[in-house]
Amino acid sequence: MQKPALPRIVDTHHHLWDLQRFSLPWTKGETKLARNFVMSDYLQATVGLPIAQSIYMEVDVEPAQQEAEAHYVIELCGQNDNPLTAAVISGRPAQAGFREYLLKFKGEPRIKGVRQVLHTPATPRGFCLDKAFIRGVQLLGEQGLNFDLCMRSDELLDADKLVAQCPHTRFIVDHCGNMSVQETAAEKRHTWMDGMRHLADHDHVVCKVSGIVASAASEWTVEQLAPNIDFTLDTFGPDRVMFGGDWPVCTLRSTFRRWVEALDAITSGRSDTERKKLFHDNAVRFYGLPEGKPWKAPPG
Repeated sequence: MQKPALPRIVDTHHHLWDLQRFSLPWTKGETKLARNFVMSDYLQATVGLPIAQSIYMEVDVEPAQQEAEAHYVIELCGQNDNPLTAAVISGRPAQAGFREYLLKFKGEPRIKGVRQVLHTPATPRGFCLDKAFIRGVQLLGEQGLNFDLCMRSDELLDADKLVAQCPHTRFIVDHCGNMSVQETAAEKRHTWMDGMRHLADHDHVVCKVSGIVASAASEWTVEQLAPNIDFTLDTFGPDRVMFGGDWPVCTLRSTFRRWVEALDAITSGRSDTERKKLFHDNAVRFYGLPEGKPWKAPPG
């Protein structure tokens, strides 16, 4: 049987950082990541792949640099030498002044949402249920913006409670709910699965199939990634899942191409329609992306 063709790709989750321009304290302990990763590097990492568009994901810069980071990616989105068409920027929903921060980007069509990483050591468990945090996330919905849920896999039931209190804010679960593909403990996997099912019960929640490979062993196989991915696809259904490269974090364990090829192999038994939705169509619809950008990917 002929292998199905890889659909056009919208990469809904990739990072960029210039350490001469921005401070990323979390990279200091990660030798492979403690260097610049700029657009030319992304284009090299994705060469030969059918990247139609991409979405920038915030990189947890120093809080004082959040606004500068946003303007940096807005400028990149306006250039025709790259696939970037939209961005999710950094923000702190619980902080005073969050409304004023959001208003600075009111009417900017390339800003699609906000993320605060909630699995950092400094973030207490249950923080997403803080009243000020909930109100900040509600503000996002009022401004027509999304919130990315990037948190510990055993806190997804807290995320379910947050989502229930923010019916007008759309949510994206990052990285299949952050369950390590190496985790074998039945109780931990059950907790993750329960949380994912609860989140999928909400129509205003979607999930990114991203970040999986970073939790794999140094020598991993496609078969080791498949259980988490198949569970995610089956739980959220074909209309509420989107591909994310998670570059350059994925390079801790894989090249961008190898990650794409692994997901391509895992989904090869699904219909062409489902695969097009996963790799491209759902992202265009969910984020309201333009039909395309006048740029041409370099040949492989």
